[in-house]
Amino acid sequence: MRLPSPPLPKALRRTPPRPGDGDRRNGGRNGRNGRNGAPTTTKPTPKDQAVEGVASVVGWLDERTGASPFLRGFLYRKVPKGTNWYYTLGSATMFAFLSQAVTGVFLAMYYEPDSTRAYESASRITNEVFLGEFVRGMHRWGSSVMIILIFLHMGRTFFFGAYKYPRELNWIIGAVLLILTMTMSFTGYLLPFDQRSYWATIVGVNINGTGPLVGPYLNDFLYGGPDFNATTLARFYSIHMLLLPGLIAALIGAHLWLVMKHGTTAPPWLKPRDDHENGHS
Repeated sequence: MRLPSPPLPKALRRTPPRPGDGDRRNGGRNGRNGRNGAPTTTKPTPKDQAVEGVASVVGWLDERTGASPFLRGFLYRKVPKGTNWYYTLGSATMFAFLSQAVTGVFLAMYYEPDSTRAYESASRITNEVFLGEFVRGMHRWGSSVMIILIFLHMGRTFFFGAYKYPRELNWIIGAVLLILTMTMSFTGYLLPFDQRSYWATIVGVNINGTGPLVGPYLNDFLYGGPDFNATTLARFYSIHMLLLPGLIAALIGAHLWLVMKHGTTAPPWLKPRDDHENGHS
C-alpha cells in the first residue's frame, strides 16, 4: 500500500501557466506568443542587414590591413581653438586634384596624342562622346580652380604663420606641389592642339629657355629636340598623364602625414595663455 506524499509548503506550490499568461504577466518576456504559444522572432529589416554587411566587410578589411589606428589618428584629431573655414582650403585643393585625376582618366580613353589626330580627337570628345563636353569642361575649368585653391591655401599658411618650426618641411613640400601643379596645367594646355595652345606653348617653352644654366637644356627636353616636332606633343602628354600626377600624389601623401604628425596651428589672433594665466582664470 502506497502512502500519500506530504503536501508541499505554500511557498513552493506552483501552478502551471495557462497559454498567454506569460505575455500578460511579464509583457511576453518568456519568448512565447500570447495567441498560440509559438516563440517570437524579430525579423531583421533590410537596413539592419545592410549595416551588418558593411560592418562585416569593414571588420574583414581592418583585420587584414590594420588601418583603423591610421584612420582614427587621421579623422579624430584635436584641432586648435578658432579653427574656421580657412582651414578647409587644403582639403578643397586635394578634392580638386582628385576631380582632375578622375576626369583625366575618362578623357584619356578617347584622346589620341598624335600631332595629326589630336585636334580631331578633342573635337570628337566634345561633340560626339556621351557627356564628353561636360567631362572636358570639368577638367578644363577644374585646373584653374585647383591653381586658385592652392594659391589661397599657401597664402593662408603664410599669413597664419604655419610655415614656422616644426612645419618647415611641410611648407617646402607645399611649395613643390605648387610648382608641379602649375607645370601640370602648362603641359595640359597643349593637348587640344589648336592654334592658341600651339603658339602659347611655343612662347612658354621659349621663355623657359632663357633661364640661366638649365634653361637651354629644359628647352630641348620639352621640345624633344631643337624645335617643335611630332615628339613634343607625346612628351607633353606623358609628362601630364604619368609623371606629374604620380609625383603630386606621393607628395600629397607626405604632406598629409606631416599634418597628422604636427597638427595644425591656431589662428594668429588667438594668443595661447601660459600656465600662470590658466591657473588664475
